[in-house]
Amino acid sequence: MRSRSDLVVTLVVALSCAASPAAAEPRADLSGTQGHTDSTYGRIEGDVGIVAGAGIAGGPRAPRAALDLRLRYLDTIGVFGTYEDASIIGTSSEPRRLIATGVELRPLFLGRWLTGRDLASGRMDLVIDSIGIELGTVFTQPVGTSFSARPGIQLGLGLELPFLASANGPWIGLHGGIRWSDAAISGAPLAGPNDRALYLGVTLAWHQLFLAHAVDAGDRAPK
Repeated sequence: MRSRSDLVVTLVVALSCAASPAAAEPRADLSGTQGHTDSTYGRIEGDVGIVAGAGIAGGPRAPRAALDLRLRYLDTIGVFGTYEDASIIGTSSEPRRLIATGVELRPLFLGRWLTGRDLASGRMDLVIDSIGIELGTVFTQPVGTSFSARPGIQLGLGLELPFLASANGPWIGLHGGIRWSDAAISGAPLAGPNDRALYLGVTLAWHQLFLAHAVDAGDRAPK
């Protein structure tokens, strides 16, 4: 029969062997191999990103077809342009067409990355980082008229869902908020959805990063 000291030594060795692999095992990277995890998911490989998407924008009475184009710097701040047209899909939406342009701010990515607050889940990190505020102007074309000469205001929120755990590739975009016409901003009585309306756009988009050297442009030596 083993002595009490032999039994203690055996238990210590067994526990050490069981704990060592878990402690020494490195986190998996995005490709599924063992190694360092890129918590930016490719976003530091380029400083300028382009997003192009198409989908449906829900509005008063009926949906409109939507085209969306965005240009982003460090995936944090950027500009966007959206075109919505009910005639493309044959619906009777009001307004019939609209063009919206503005800026967006997505502040969570840099703060999360610089403080190391990643969740080790690529898709979830990317979804959280995609939350942004959008502010812009909107030109509407009511049914039977031309585009308004004076723009209204658009205020919204954005959220995007990646298919892959990567900054580049296909995404689903969700952008919604509220729009006011110039008349509504001036305090005139509201005449309908052309003056104030909620909106929600759902797009299938492609995200692509490029290295434009916008970050270090001032540090590059002239040729």
